[in-house]
Amino acid sequence: MSAAEVASRPEQRSDAEVIADSQDEPEAFAALFDRYWATLHRYVVRRLGPDVAEDLVGDAFLVAFERRDRFDTGRADARPWLFGILTKLISRHRRSEAARYRMMERSSHETTAEEPADQVASTVSALAVRPALARALAGLRAGDRDVLLLAGWADLSYEEISVALNIPVGTVRSRLHRARRKMRAALGDNNPLLVGEMAS
Repeated sequence: MSAAEVASRPEQRSDAEVIADSQDEPEAFAALFDRYWATLHRYVVRRLGPDVAEDLVGDAFLVAFERRDRFDTGRADARPWLFGILTKLISRHRRSEAARYRMMERSSHETTAEEPADQVASTVSALAVRPALARALAGLRAGDRDVLLLAGWADLSYEEISVALNIPVGTVRSRLHRARRKMRAALGDNNPLLVGEMAS
């Protein structure tokens, strides 16, 4: 959801308004938790697996709450800020992330007869590139991987990634270009962002 979309919802306060209100009424911050918990949780599950997702997302909201006075209320959307906090927390788990990619490279997924034909076909296509995708993700520089996954799995724009990682938009563009080039080389004609369900 873009900042413009957030700001255009008259029935719902913007994230910036929620954060501003939470300065005097700390319980108001719970609205951000309700809005973004599931999105952040899915992202961590894809990167690190379900075992640490709940704790990491909880920690991210705790950090956000403690630093809410530093949020730029000129930005209506808090998603990039929250993903930035979360990405820093994920960086402490680089070894776990690399191990997850190695496990995904070796693992297999069995389809069942009950699955619809399209779902089975999609699963088989994803599994065909899964080892190469996991290997390619593991081989990326940490900064390049963060940018690629924030774009592909968190659906953040260049500008939002720039805010999340506190880097210039030009750096986002160059890291994303480099990461996509390496992923394409590793996967041939397969688009790594279309195989995002591999970590679900």
